[in-house]
Amino acid sequence: MKFEIEDVTVYFPYDNIYPEQYSYMVELKRALDARGHCLLEMPTGTGKTIALLSLITSYVLSKPQSPLKLVYCTRTVHEMEKTLAELKKLHDYQVKHLGPAARILAVGLSSRKNLCVNPRVLSAENRDSVDAGCRKLTASWVRALAEKNPGVPTCEFFEDYERAGSGAVLPPGVYTLQDLRAFGKQKGWCPYYLARHMVQLANVIVYSYQYLLDPKVAGIISKEMQRECVVVFDEAHNIDNVCIEALSVCVRRQTLEGATRNLHRMEQEIDRFKATDESRLRAEYQRLVEGLALRGDLRVNDTWLANPALPDDILKEAVPGNIRRADFFLRVLRRFVQYLKGRLETENVEKESPVAFVASVTNQAGIDQKTLKFCYDRLHSLMMTLEITDTDEFLHIQTICDFATLVGTYARGFSIIIEPFDERMPDVQDPVLQLSCHDASLAIKPVFDRFQTVVITSGTLSPIDLYPRLLNFNPVVSRSFTMSLTRDCICPMVLTRGSDQLPVSTKFDMRSDLSVVRNYGRLLLEMVSVVPDGIVCFFVSYSYMDEIVNSWNESGILKEIMQHKLVFIETQDVVETTLALDNYRRACDCGRGAVFFSVARGKVAEGIDFDRHYGRLVIMFGIPFQYTLSKILLARLEYLRDTFQIKEGDFLTFDALRQAAQCVGRVIRSKADYGMMIFADKRYSRHDKRSKLPGWILSHLRDAHLNLSTDMAVYIAREFLRKMAQPYDKAGSGGKKTLLSQEDIEKMGDGSLNDMLY
Repeated sequence: MKFEIEDVTVYFPYDNIYPEQYSYMVELKRALDARGHCLLEMPTGTGKTIALLSLITSYVLSKPQSPLKLVYCTRTVHEMEKTLAELKKLHDYQVKHLGPAARILAVGLSSRKNLCVNPRVLSAENRDSVDAGCRKLTASWVRALAEKNPGVPTCEFFEDYERAGSGAVLPPGVYTLQDLRAFGKQKGWCPYYLARHMVQLANVIVYSYQYLLDPKVAGIISKEMQRECVVVFDEAHNIDNVCIEALSVCVRRQTLEGATRNLHRMEQEIDRFKATDESRLRAEYQRLVEGLALRGDLRVNDTWLANPALPDDILKEAVPGNIRRADFFLRVLRRFVQYLKGRLETENVEKESPVAFVASVTNQAGIDQKTLKFCYDRLHSLMMTLEITDTDEFLHIQTICDFATLVGTYARGFSIIIEPFDERMPDVQDPVLQLSCHDASLAIKPVFDRFQTVVITSGTLSPIDLYPRLLNFNPVVSRSFTMSLTRDCICPMVLTRGSDQLPVSTKFDMRSDLSVVRNYGRLLLEMVSVVPDGIVCFFVSYSYMDEIVNSWNESGILKEIMQHKLVFIETQDVVETTLALDNYRRACDCGRGAVFFSVARGKVAEGIDFDRHYGRLVIMFGIPFQYTLSKILLARLEYLRDTFQIKEGDFLTFDALRQAAQCVGRVIRSKADYGMMIFADKRYSRHDKRSKLPGWILSHLRDAHLNLSTDMAVYIAREFLRKMAQPYDKAGSGGKKTLLSQEDIEKMGDGSLNDMLY
């Protein structure tokens, strides 16, 4: 369908549109017109992705003179592929209506592991090994050697891509990762470097958060992007955690041992160069004296990772004299590694600010702040000079230099925390030194400053006013949408006690109570006998799930549950979990029915959908708070309180409830779907906890469902399932419309349909 929103003709590839999609587009257009940032919360299963893509691509088509580009960031490769598939459908529709003028170039960009087509490189087991395998075949010095000696292996796909030169371009169209690989094989070109090259020319780019938020990756991939970009962070409820991880570094004993091995090998390489080709080391020294820490003209196949500090914080000056010579630099690193080893010998938990830590390094190891700041660039330069290709072997020393550069650059927003052992396993000596970032706004600030419009959107952004404070920005539009439904297909319930009227909760002092474990087991047992097909259960942690499943097994509850449905369990192993999910789906498909036990902060809670018969009920056992004794969390809470005036309790509750909402939201993936949500913990009945849930869940949570026991919940479930079995009107003719046709939208111009929307 085709309709107008003010001066923009929107091309939408479906015959009908939801009212909330239309409202979403109106708000998004306001943000684009104002050239500002926006926060939009839209319920899951209401077509957020296609609404975003339709409005932004149509906005660009209506303003051909503006060079606006869409950068769409997803969390997983699976989400990236789904977005590109939607865009393909939309692009075909636009070309059908507008002809060749609507043609765009859209590419998905991922790591070499997902794009490489060279079987020799792909045989490596992890991403770092694939990157190193690629480098061994494509580095400029390897290719120069291969010209003199044909026996040196190179990558034929990269060679053909280089030979094609400026002719190596993608024709207009939408390319998923699969399409890029197929195109690369057909032409004989490397899909990874082709996609990297096309990022500058594409109208739409879909890639991972890290490509914009992690300075090490963004410095290489996203450096050239122009200001006229619309950046979308989809499923962005956890964006503050992604920002923090991008600037945090963790050092263990294994890291320091690996770094010592790396330094030893680099010393051997330097000695070899001194004996055979000293001019190269001299040339590097000369270059550093002149202030060119890195060659500005590095070829794309020689770049490794960029500086871990943010672009504005990198010093634009010459490398200090004491680390210009390669062997002097290695001595400095040896002293630094030795100093860190000494710090890890502690028996008490220590917490320091970066300023105090740098002062201690200067006193004890004789390394000043400026030297620390340049460690990363100096290491990068040295690895180029020594022509090191197996970068996966040098990850340890890279981590140490990351740490040194960040600790030398930032004085605020970070803490250094040294823990001699994990508090949950005090008998195991596993000292860890962490540079922990507390301020999520640091990593995302360059994105807000550089780009015209940044859209942060998700199904769970409640309470929406907390995000601008956490990320330190001012949105021009901040809006939460509700779900328009012809029938109440969502049934949330708060269960506070078992059939024996004893309260249930995962509070620390109650969670192992036999009555709580028994009541949770009875609740699930009653539900498996009433609810058809699939049931998903979320626990607060892996350890609690193990404890409860063991207890149920001993008391025979698990055996009774398995008489009704098969049971599958998520583990920390990705392969096992994938297998369990496949078999869970098979059990639901064949009518046997199944229960899936999962963890609220595990892999399944993010990005795996339990739509239709795969999820008719989701039970959230407890409130998934973070481990509140974690020293890193406590330091972050203190920082948030002092800097942004966010109370500890408010942040912890907000964080736990966005996670719970994300878990229960897995069950509804479209309006034709239906499902129940049980929040099984007495604390959910408190207003301060409950009010932090998204509006689209709260609007269906009736007062009568706020303080239930197991037998009442079973009765409500029976009634709800009976009601859902009746035929219903999808378009919603009586009263409010939930599907708008082209005519309805046209009528809206004169305001006669506003009552359908709100």
